Amino acid sequence: MTRAWGLLFGGRARRRWIHLILGGALAMPYVLVGSVVVGPLTGVNDVFGSLPLQLGSFAVGLPLAAVTSLFPLTRPLEAGAARALCGIDADALAHGPARTRSERGRTAAWFTLHLGLGGILAGMSLALPPFAVTLVLLPLLVQPSFGGLELPEALDHTWALALSPVAGLAMLVALAACAAACGALLAHWAPALLGPGPADRLAAAEARAADLAVRNRLARELHDSVGHALSAVTLQASAARRVLDTDPEFVREALAAIEDTTRRTVGELDAVLGVLRDGDTPGTAPAPTLAADLDGLLRRTRAAGQRVTATVDTGRTALPPLVSREAYRIVQEGLSNALKHAGEPVTLHIATADGHLDITVENPLGPCPAPRPGGGHGLRGIADRVRLLGGTSLAGAEHGAWRLHVRLPLKGST
Repeated sequence: MTRAWGLLFGGRARRRWIHLILGGALAMPYVLVGSVVVGPLTGVNDVFGSLPLQLGSFAVGLPLAAVTSLFPLTRPLEAGAARALCGIDADALAHGPARTRSERGRTAAWFTLHLGLGGILAGMSLALPPFAVTLVLLPLLVQPSFGGLELPEALDHTWALALSPVAGLAMLVALAACAAACGALLAHWAPALLGPGPADRLAAAEARAADLAVRNRLARELHDSVGHALSAVTLQASAARRVLDTDPEFVREALAAIEDTTRRTVGELDAVLGVLRDGDTPGTAPAPTLAADLDGLLRRTRAAGQRVTATVDTGRTALPPLVSREAYRIVQEGLSNALKHAGEPVTLHIATADGHLDITVENPLGPCPAPRPGGGHGLRGIADRVRLLGGTSLAGAEHGAWRLHVRLPLKGST
């Protein structure tokens, strides 16, 4: 009994009833247009004084509703109303306008169904409750204290008068049942008629892929810039602490390198986080490149006490900007890994040959470091950068040393 009451008068049933009444309200302009057509054809001035003519006007107006449903905003508006009032999962319905002929046809079918059922239920909701309430109160209304209403001959019987409240309540329950059935029908057909088509799914997949690409790029930038800076600052501070009393000049150089590293990293961090803030303008700090900051990167790495030998056999200013920027991050990550895990010295070789930029970072194998929770992401980030540029990368132990070799194409890197 409780379940039946919930199906007929529960919160979801009431919201779906409201959805149907909205459909009836939307149908009214089309019914008025239909009456303009039906009236002259039948020669009747008062179309709304006849139920058959009202139904005729309704039948003429529904095809007009199907035509106007081709308006681009119809599908997103109808889908939004169905989500809010019919209790349909948000992902089951499309968000944008219909793009293909099939989607427009399904939208027209839904709009016609919504207005058709809504118009009928709205008319029933206006007409039946007053009549049903009259039947419920009829035994009281015929009492002398209420003026002693005269009954029609069909109701001028004791048994008819006794059954009139039952008939009135049955009408109200029947109306609720019709509304629940029509609401369930609309909820069942909404995903099929308003659901995303192949074009919508493709657009959603492309949007997700673009969002994932941006997130991965930001993650790489944060890992390479902030991760390298923290590793360098940690080693610089550790080296300065060990020689604090014996080598003040080294301490001053280490502190200067820490200041320079943190200042540059804050600027890069602001540039990356600016992309994440809605409505914010991205930071203006330029992305570091081999041409602009390779010497500074080597100086800050050496300030931590790490011996780095660098050989550069290429004109850094002649590199394409994209290659120069990504190569800087690759070198930065290679040196960062050497700072954290490797022995000394570190050898860096950068050269151009056969239309490619070759980057090699080598260092002796150090003691196996303690594993970090979740593992590192540096080599994966390097592989992602290289793959996006169409290059190759190799990293691993070789003859008692750790070797990272990256080859990036120069042509087509725009």
